[in-house]
Amino acid sequence: MGRYGGLRRLTAFAAAFGFAVAGGCLTAQVSGTGHTMRGAGAGPIAEKVIVDTDIGDDIDDVFALGVALASPELKVLGVTSAWGDTELRSRMLDRILCETGREDVPVSTGVSTLARHKEGAAAFSQAAWARAGVERKHGDAVAFLLEQARAHPKEITLIAIAPLTNIGAAIDRDPAGFRMFKRVVLMGGSVYRGYGAKGTPASAEYNIAMDPEAARKLFNSGVPIFMMPLDSTQIDFGAGRMDSLVRISTPLTDAIQVLTAEHRLASEWPTPTLFDVVPVAYTIDPLTCPVTPRHIEVDEKGYTRATPGEPNAEVCLEEHPEAFYSLVMPRLLEQRMVGTRACLER
Repeated sequence: MGRYGGLRRLTAFAAAFGFAVAGGCLTAQVSGTGHTMRGAGAGPIAEKVIVDTDIGDDIDDVFALGVALASPELKVLGVTSAWGDTELRSRMLDRILCETGREDVPVSTGVSTLARHKEGAAAFSQAAWARAGVERKHGDAVAFLLEQARAHPKEITLIAIAPLTNIGAAIDRDPAGFRMFKRVVLMGGSVYRGYGAKGTPASAEYNIAMDPEAARKLFNSGVPIFMMPLDSTQIDFGAGRMDSLVRISTPLTDAIQVLTAEHRLASEWPTPTLFDVVPVAYTIDPLTCPVTPRHIEVDEKGYTRATPGEPNAEVCLEEHPEAFYSLVMPRLLEQRMVGTRACLER
């Protein structure tokens, strides 16, 4: 029957008896919280996660990290910078964690790809804000990923919201260690819908197209993959919701305002699209983006096609904005994360 065939039966059993399946595990849902309960009498258990991000280009990574930090259902073990100028990305991450009082979360620097000159690579639109942060040294992201996976076998969800270069490097370095991850929840790919309105043909989605070889390694790694492609992630953060952030002032919401303005100036894109927040929301509550099994193949241009064969991914193929925003907005508006020291370079 195979692993995904068994997962389909487990999911059907769960639906019949009021349970849910997350990462291949049968869990009882606590209504309205997104928490899981494991075992009789157990309390809510925070999901261990690592976020691999190319923060600083598009604006959705900032939203994604903010939601992850503000969610008690998640224990963020670390954040790894990916793609392009990874040192500057780490500096930006340091500043966000400092501003929000979350310096308990370590930052590691991923594989720099500045020398690749990849056609279509995005510009670092929020570099000014990032450079104003304090410069620090960081550890190696690939080593961090593997160390954490082996330290917490089958317990960590890797939330991948960047080109997959760090992940490909981790698989090359220690494939058995990488298989110690519980699952990868991925923003990437385009199965039936491309960039734009519904009905647009599939595209070579950015996170996959920047490093298709690394993506192929992931899909062949044997680690369970939960894939949030363009089909389900093109959820706009409209003016009304942005205005709601203006009505409160926390370090996170203030940073979002400034970084959104920097991104708008660089890209001339008026409204944030929250691609990368969808996998974070899914990790907290799978009902925000229900998945279906597919066999996904990645070609040399970065297209992700559903083909016949044993499923190698669980894929969310429709956006669910109402469920998504009912989870995301309270976390942005009710959090009061505040740092206690200066976060700028003097």
